[in-house]
Formats: sequence, C-alpha cells, structure tokens
Amino acid sequence: MIPLEALPGFSSWGRHLQELLAQPGPIWVHGAPGTGVSLAIQELAHRRDTPLLDDADATSPTALATWLQQHPQGILGAHCAPEDTENPALLRTCIALRLWSLDEDPQALIPCLEAIAGELEVPLPLPAALGVLPCPGNLLEAHNRVLRWKLLGQAHEGSLAQHLPLETDSVAANLHALERLLLHRALRRSYGNRMEAARRMGISRRQLYLLIDRHGDPIRGSLPVAPPPKRLRKRE
Repeated sequence: MIPLEALPGFSSWGRHLQELLAQPGPIWVHGAPGTGVSLAIQELAHRRDTPLLDDADATSPTALATWLQQHPQGILGAHCAPEDTENPALLRTCIALRLWSLDEDPQALIPCLEAIAGELEVPLPLPAALGVLPCPGNLLEAHNRVLRWKLLGQAHEGSLAQHLPLETDSVAANLHALERLLLHRALRRSYGNRMEAARRMGISRRQLYLLIDRHGDPIRGSLPVAPPPKRLRKRE
C-alpha cells in the first residue's frame, strides 16, 4: 500500500494535514480516478478515528444527509469536488481536499513505484523506463507497470536477440527478421503494453496487431497466426 506521504502533491497539502484533521466537520477528499482517493480516505479516517464513505458522489442525497448527520467528523471520498455534486448545499460543512495527479507532481512517481515494488516484493532498483511520464491512469497504471515488470521483465532482453540471416542476400528475409526483432523488443520494453509498443515503433495500433498476427507476442505467449508476407512466399 502506498503511504499517504508518497501520494502526489503531499509535499504541498501534507504540510497542513494536522490542521486539517483538527478542523471540525467532515472532510471531502476528491481527485481524478487513480489519484489515490480510496487510499487517502482510509488513512485519514484511521488518523481521525472516524468512519469513512467512499464513492460519496454516487450516494443519494438522502442517504448522504443521513450519513453526515450520523458522522459529523467523517471522511468522504469522491471523484468530484463538493460544489460539482447534485446537491452542493448539502455539503457546505465539508472541508474539501483535492488530491493531485502524477502529471501535477512528477517527482512523486518514483516514490510511488518504489512503494508498490515493496508491496509486490519486487527488488529495487526498478528500470528507469518505468518512471517515465505520462502515466495514464495515475497510481493504477503505476501499479500495472511494476506488476508487468515482475511478471514479464525478469528475462534479459538479450534472450530475444535474433540474428538477421545475413548469410543470404535476400532483402525480404532480412527485413522479415528485423521486423520481428523490433516488434518483440518494443513489446518487452513496454512491459506488454501494446499501446506503448505501437508508440515506440511509430505505428498505429492496427499495424501493431497485424505484426503480432505475423510474428506472435512473446510477452503473452501468443504464436503467429497469419501467413508470412507475399515477399517471402514468392521465394518458396
């Protein structure tokens, strides 16, 4: 579990955390999906020794009003600010805390990755490629990156090396082998993320899937299903 102090933006809003917890009234924690709202409200509820309500913005106004009445010091989590809910007047007493995204606090990505690695029992240091922004999905994508590295990154890239058949002068044969090498290398360097592999290769997602059909995907263990290109079949 990522500690509260490692969340994006903690270096800013965390300086006022004790004052925030000491304030009377409920605390409404909100942020974009993947910014750690559920994690934050669990920790804040623990520190305040009070109940929590996740997905508060999806709770009906009647149920929310009852909950707030029963738990005037409660911690609520949502993906929108109190003023953006259906009944903002109901939440006038709430103190809003907005969580930052990784794009807003790039320095937080590495501590988050290291915390996730500890949880998944992945040894450090992690490859530098895992700590590159953008990180779509925020903490969820950060978790997926470390998990993919744990599951797929243990084999050395050198094990994928395939010598080009330079003993032949056939351009078609050499291009086919080079195409396979570049595809498999991009898939491994992106830790199985096909969108990222397509971006690395500078091709569309459709083109990537055509190449995977032709050469297979060593990360997912899929074998080639498409026939070789016409340029090779002409040589047979």
